[in-house]
Amino acid sequence: MNSIPSSPAASSKNTAQRPLAGVRVIDLSSVLMGPLCTQILADYGADVIKVESPEGDIMRHAGPLKNPQMGPIYLHVNRNKRSIVLDLKQDAARDALLRLCATADLFIHNIRPAVMRRLRLSHEDIQAVKPEIIYISLVGFGQDGPYADKTAVDDVIQAGSGMPSLFQQTLGGEPAYVPGVVADRIVGISAAHAALAALFMRERTGVGQAIEIPMFETMAQLVLGDHMAGKSYDPPVGPMGYSRLLTPNRKPYRTVDGYIGAVVYNNKQWKSFFDAIGQPEVFESDKRFSDAAERAKHYDEVYGVVAEQFATKTTAEWLDLLNAYDIPCMPLHTLESLIEDPHIQAVGLIEDQVHPSEGNIKVMRVPSRWSSADLSLRHHAPRVGEQTREVLLEHGFTDEEATTIQRAGEQPVA
Repeated sequence: MNSIPSSPAASSKNTAQRPLAGVRVIDLSSVLMGPLCTQILADYGADVIKVESPEGDIMRHAGPLKNPQMGPIYLHVNRNKRSIVLDLKQDAARDALLRLCATADLFIHNIRPAVMRRLRLSHEDIQAVKPEIIYISLVGFGQDGPYADKTAVDDVIQAGSGMPSLFQQTLGGEPAYVPGVVADRIVGISAAHAALAALFMRERTGVGQAIEIPMFETMAQLVLGDHMAGKSYDPPVGPMGYSRLLTPNRKPYRTVDGYIGAVVYNNKQWKSFFDAIGQPEVFESDKRFSDAAERAKHYDEVYGVVAEQFATKTTAEWLDLLNAYDIPCMPLHTLESLIEDPHIQAVGLIEDQVHPSEGNIKVMRVPSRWSSADLSLRHHAPRVGEQTREVLLEHGFTDEEATTIQRAGEQPVA
């Protein structure tokens, strides 16, 4: 078990540079979309100061808990940050936030813009204390459209993007949400790369940015990127929908004893597939398999043949056979078997750590590998307001000021 250092100063395990060392982020976000964005920046070495209300981020309560306000989803998107509590309804707390922003490179929030204006924390308000700051607003809908003031959460954005209807179109029955917070996560990743691009632009120009990242438009682009299809042209040359993705036979395939995920995709793989099952003449004689344009007209049929073949052998037999012929395949994992996968274990994706309040926990390292940068975990996911006093004193507040602000942000004892 490794203990995660409790302060940034004690974090470096070697002399390698962290990619965003020296970058400071004021993070006024909660739930998942914003915190995932800022954790990516924090993992790259930015000093992320998570500003929470006295009640704390609501995601702290999700999932099974060992201790109040330290739920597993919160733990997995808030490491490498410092938490400060500010009750922004109070002028002193707002003024404190502005003093923090004066030292920051990025300000990130996922509060509706109208509320930010009421709090006097709009882009213009923050820019007044730091003209070159990068101000990122994570919103449900673009603010120049008719949905600008609508409340947005992952499920309704999935619905609005059309994603659930694709399950209905493919499998029949009822539409279904992806059983993951997919919109929040995709938009959070999009926000992180926008933040990095804005930082790079500012390095070249000295100019900050106000950036709006809308959930609805981001997810609409993602879905339509696959399925605009014939309507990509004017006039349309065919229907919408990428037929390979919408065939009912694109699915985990049933084997004799379970399921397997496999894709036979290009000409080489189709030839290899028929060689593997001892039917090379099918590939040679049937253009539905050997010609990409013909395959595209017959996805239901060709993947139906694949489904029939997979039902004849065990999962282990297929994995051995497909791997031997270099055809993409994986066992169909459950949540429980995924964390036991031998590759996941060999690359050390999941690390055992000791959290000061939660004890032994499992955390996921940054998945990417860098030749010389330091991306080691340096700080546990903080308790509510754990670094309030530390951060305020760093920013020049007196001991008395820090005490007053800290007490104002404490929850009353029931």
